[in-house]
Amino acid sequence: MSALSRLHDKVALVSGAASGIGLATARRLTEEGACVVLADLDAETGASRAEELGTDRAHFAELDVTDPGSWAAVVHRSLDRFGQLDGLVNCAGVGGGGSLCETSEEDWRRVMSVNLDGVFFGMRAALPALLERETSSVVNISSIAGLVGFKGSAAYAASKWGVHGLTKTAALELGEHGVRVNSVHPGSIATPLTAGLTRGIGQIPAGRVGAPEEIAHLVVHLVSDESRFTNGASIAVDGGETAGNSLRGLL
Repeated sequence: MSALSRLHDKVALVSGAASGIGLATARRLTEEGACVVLADLDAETGASRAEELGTDRAHFAELDVTDPGSWAAVVHRSLDRFGQLDGLVNCAGVGGGGSLCETSEEDWRRVMSVNLDGVFFGMRAALPALLERETSSVVNISSIAGLVGFKGSAAYAASKWGVHGLTKTAALELGEHGVRVNSVHPGSIATPLTAGLTRGIGQIPAGRVGAPEEIAHLVVHLVSDESRFTNGASIAVDGGETAGNSLRGLL
């Protein structure tokens, strides 16, 4: 690994790292020189992915993001394995379709528990370790459903707007302590989570869906020292989908 690698002195913890955006992020972080803890509820797949990335730089830890105790154990395990923590990437998430009237209380609580509570518990657990570093970074993966309304996805949109708001608040509270907190808002990305969705490509100016690696590239920048003056940002990676209405013609 070259000493000029962008993340050669960094350690990052990535939730939801067994597949999709989380896995792509873990892979890119290690490629740029970071040591990475891949955390996921899917122990078999997660451990296999860590082994593929190389056990000298990648380590798997089983994580239930809805459980504060599980988060505390994973942070402790990360410090025990690599000695420090410079970055937290909250990537674990679940989908949740259904309108306001159709969404059950059970579905509402399930989506909120993973998508929003998980981010809160993760930041709270990692913060003492992050504060030990001169500069550190939290990257919360939200969604474009956390930037605009999403018809038929009441719980999902509410959870992702919650991540957006929590990110802004944490950025204000932690910036003076050297911890920057930013949110990334993917649009239509080809992942296992979105495999069954019917996509409307017409509203995406780029004319295609994105790849998980296109999110991971941005996360690498936000974890690296290149982004030391970027705090509280909400960055859409969506091929232009939230830029405006690309389907409606001129009046």
